[in-house]
Amino acid sequence: QVQLVESGGGLVQAGGSLRLSCAASGNIFDINYMGWYRQAPGKQRELVAAFTRGRSTNYADSVKGRFTISRDYSKNTVYLQMTSLKPDDTAVYYCAADPTRVDVRPAYWGQGTQVTVSS
Repeated sequence: QVQLVESGGGLVQAGGSLRLSCAASGNIFDINYMGWYRQAPGKQRELVAAFTRGRSTNYADSVKGRFTISRDYSKNTVYLQMTSLKPDDTAVYYCAADPTRVDVRPAYWGQGTQVTVSS
């Protein structure tokens, strides 16, 4: 089994920054790939950023240049540094993990952390 625990969400003004963290525990082979999704009220969950094969990264067009995903393999933790935040970034952010690819139907999910950006 895998447990993913997110932290770092909160309320921030537009233009501000936040860093989300996701600590993973359990079978390390099941968390080979990790990433971040978000879901805004009334909208579908969408991929925000993820590590793909070869430790490459994939970002949603809406966050490119503003968000950065990183990972500390020694701590099994993935981070999402968010800068120049906009009200449209308001959502519940979920950490995800998968043994083979996290950008399509990941096997494991965290409980989510709320990010609210005020205008």
